[in-house]
Amino acid sequence: MIFKPKFISFDCYGTLINFEMGPTAKELFAGRVAEQQMPAFLDSFRFYRLDEVLGDWKPFFQVVENAIQRACRAHNVEYRSSDALALYNAVKTWQPHPHVVETLERIARHIPLVILSNSMVDLIPHSIAHLKAPFHAVYTAEEARAYKPRAQIFEYMFDRLGCGPEEMMHCSSSFRYDLMTACDLGFMAKAFIDRGHEPSVDGYDVSRITDFRQLAGLLGL
Repeated sequence: MIFKPKFISFDCYGTLINFEMGPTAKELFAGRVAEQQMPAFLDSFRFYRLDEVLGDWKPFFQVVENAIQRACRAHNVEYRSSDALALYNAVKTWQPHPHVVETLERIARHIPLVILSNSMVDLIPHSIAHLKAPFHAVYTAEEARAYKPRAQIFEYMFDRLGCGPEEMMHCSSSFRYDLMTACDLGFMAKAFIDRGHEPSVDGYDVSRITDFRQLAGLLGL
């Protein structure tokens, strides 16, 4: 099936930018967490980040700080005040996945690109610079005062674009943060960029791609 959306929106971290929060934490805690304990520790850190964004909005630094503190408590690991800052600052250095930049540049010649990210106004420009492609708009959780998977951040995007979900495609590597909500909101199309960090889930009417270059084909480009 070929889709012709008015706008195409993207999750940023994990989907476009290689999300390295886990590898960064693994390196940071290598001397404090035993090798056999590390997978469970990182799984807890991942879960607590999700749990932190489900309530009232808070700055992303606080999300990271609370989540890593909770993971440390759960696994009886020493927490240092510098840990959260090291994790937060690393986000600025993360780079795009293969073929993302050239594919975005190709699509942007035909369909306006939008970023919808669980990020901050002062953080997202670093990642946008790495992506290089021309974006029509970039929206953050800080501006919407809500994180994905809450509908509020998507509705903020619709209001700013003056466009409903029935005219849009949303692309993400995460069902839990993006695609389940996108399905409930009635997006015209949804693309699951399978990066291997979440399993594919049936029943959400998504187009699964394993190579980012395949996205252009879904758009007839």
